[in-house]
Amino acid sequence: MANTLEQLKPITTIVADTGDIEAIKRYQPEDATTNPSLILKASQIPEYSGLIENAITWAKSQSNDVEQQIEDAGDKLAVNIGLEILKIVPGRISTEVDARLSFDKTASIAKAHKLIKLYQEAGIDKSRILIKLASTWEGICAAKELEQEGINCNLTLLFCFAQARACAEAGVYLISPFVGRILDWYKKDTGLEYSASEDPGVVSVTSIYNYYKRHGFNTVVMGASFRNTGEIIELAGCDRLTIGPALLEELSNSNTPIVQKLLPATEVVAAEPAMSEAQFRWEFNEDPMAVEKLAEGIRNFAIDQGKLEVMLKAELTS
Repeated sequence: MANTLEQLKPITTIVADTGDIEAIKRYQPEDATTNPSLILKASQIPEYSGLIENAITWAKSQSNDVEQQIEDAGDKLAVNIGLEILKIVPGRISTEVDARLSFDKTASIAKAHKLIKLYQEAGIDKSRILIKLASTWEGICAAKELEQEGINCNLTLLFCFAQARACAEAGVYLISPFVGRILDWYKKDTGLEYSASEDPGVVSVTSIYNYYKRHGFNTVVMGASFRNTGEIIELAGCDRLTIGPALLEELSNSNTPIVQKLLPATEVVAAEPAMSEAQFRWEFNEDPMAVEKLAEGIRNFAIDQGKLEVMLKAELTS
């Protein structure tokens, strides 16, 4: 019998949630995703030192202002790592917009344009890039405009149905609902343990997937942020799943049979009229888990971006 990972691949596109080239080579996913935390971790890998040096050299050639050099070096490093990953995966790389821009639509669009330009200058067409944005109202509005320009987006830090619905109505290419972080919140809040089928993150993604299929939305659902393989197995059949190296290894060493749990709708019915900003903000506000986890996720990505910039500044000024 094929291992569990190989059983999953025919029914769900597997995406590597890492910046580690060796892990991506090992598990041969279709796509890969990165974020500031993964870029920070990847920057510690000795084999990546040349990518950092290249980013520093490029940043110095763009400006004499150290603060601008730090920003440019960070963007260039994220793209450099993405370029290395694209040598391995046949599909797409997701590269994230600075989390500190999560409430600034205009600046988010400008950053997306900059990242796409860096990829294009390296010979990579925008069709192989997903721009990652936080699922704030501003991030969703930025994604709507980018999608209309032909720049596909991955809306991340997604924790509730209101975010998912707004993303679909905006024509976003892909969403990344965070299964494990939803579970974390509920375990802390209730003190309970959950089986895989009752896992609040699994229940949330299943609900979003079924809504999208029932109403004919083309937005791709990609479950993310897993805590265990049980969550992954319960979401077999989801459009995509982005999985870290440790769980990819666990799945490849397992022979647990896969049963497709998520299935396309048998009929499609019209959706309700699109949400207004006020409706989105109210429904989001009514979910304390989503409010807390989105804010925490943005803060933590910003912290890791700051740590990366401290490292880059030291290199720039040495």
